Amino acid sequence: MQKKYLNIAVAGALAAMSVGAHAADTYFDNFTPLAASAGTTATPATPITLSSPNFSQVSLADRTTQNAKAAGSNSGSWDMITANETGTNAGRYLFMPFETNTGGVQRVDLWDNNYNTRTVTIVAPGSQGFVSGDASRWTPWGSYLTAEESWGTGSTKGRLFEVTNSTTAAANGGNFVQRNIIPRVSHEGLAFDKQNTMYFIHELNGGSVYKYVSNNANATNGDDYFASGQSFVMRVGDGSAFGGTGAASWVALTDTNGAALAGVVMTSYGAVDGRATADLGRAGNLGSEAANPATSFLGTEYNRPEDLETKTLANGNEGIFFATTDSQQVFMMELDSAGNTAVKLFVDRNTIDLATGVAVGSALTSPDNLAIDAAGNIYIIEDRNGGVDDDIWFAKDINHDGDLLDAGEGIGRWASNGTPGSEFTGLYFDKFNANVAYVNIQHPNTGVDRLIQISAVPEPESYAMFLAGLGLVGFAARRRAAK
Repeated sequence: MQKKYLNIAVAGALAAMSVGAHAADTYFDNFTPLAASAGTTATPATPITLSSPNFSQVSLADRTTQNAKAAGSNSGSWDMITANETGTNAGRYLFMPFETNTGGVQRVDLWDNNYNTRTVTIVAPGSQGFVSGDASRWTPWGSYLTAEESWGTGSTKGRLFEVTNSTTAAANGGNFVQRNIIPRVSHEGLAFDKQNTMYFIHELNGGSVYKYVSNNANATNGDDYFASGQSFVMRVGDGSAFGGTGAASWVALTDTNGAALAGVVMTSYGAVDGRATADLGRAGNLGSEAANPATSFLGTEYNRPEDLETKTLANGNEGIFFATTDSQQVFMMELDSAGNTAVKLFVDRNTIDLATGVAVGSALTSPDNLAIDAAGNIYIIEDRNGGVDDDIWFAKDINHDGDLLDAGEGIGRWASNGTPGSEFTGLYFDKFNANVAYVNIQHPNTGVDRLIQISAVPEPESYAMFLAGLGLVGFAARRRAAK
């Protein structure tokens, strides 16, 4: 009888330790939503109001230190963040571009405890005329991608770049390779699905969503991945509805080798203009396609699509989320195993505010960046005024079905930025430590961009439960050994 009770006690302790699979993955989802945005901070090195006393923050890098170490090496406006997620020393480095008219790329060594030496610029400001660096994504073959958030009629920008030696480059030694097969657009979000198809956006009021399908999806280097493939723009329904939801198709802009199809708008230097081509066939904008069917390349328009993030839904389908800044919305493309795509609304101003229990309304404004934690929770980062109303929102999707319509679901303020003139950018959750995240404080009034690390620790009762479970397991082991 004693053995039976002991087994029950041990089983109960272990079960209690594992209650809530997602809670076991991260403690970032255990917080009380902030009721309002924070005011101006008095401590620029710790500028964030956090939603839990078990969260902490520390500055990992700042622009002033970088330029004092190497004058002119850092042009500021630090943007999207990623890490070396695979390969040698995976998770050791963070990468981020400069969103200025002399863009560049910097690398932060998380294993270097010296604040003054851990950060180095690996692509010098202005290299190859690089401007407005925004996108930031680690590739399936193990390199770093960034791109320009700059495009318009007559522009030479809108380019995608790969740094092929991102983990080993010395100062200003990044091998910065332009990937010309990708149509020119104003880039922000980049994402890869499970088949290594690359998704990207055109960040414009009226911008569209695109994808590139490589002929060598499992390439081990960028030269092979970008050597040949086909680019498409997404069309929901017949493409006429602004911000459309429902069944979507993918309209080819190039052939399978990357050559532009007849009627596609080309720049004077031979690149595909993704924006102008996706707009062909819209009322009053037939352009060079007048001799072809009016809707040949028509892509669905959204109001400033921005960042992209992917996750696996509870039904096994893949969800690719994208924020639309000027329409105050977040959408999801759901990809099923048969290759079908459907666009659904994930968040808007009718979504429940977890702090109040009613619609969030204008409290949510200008959703820009997206991030995902170890438990698959989506975070929404606003493009607003630090010190006034710039917040990060947590999306509580209890059953991970890609909507927030079930009881208890909604969004809540997870963090608020107190640095005047700045905005949060690039929130990134460490893939090797579920309770560490990183975010940039971009373009503050002081000009001192900062990289902040946010950490979460379990609440005391979680520690107690864990230790109690270990104690029971140890006691059971000792009894077995004694017998």
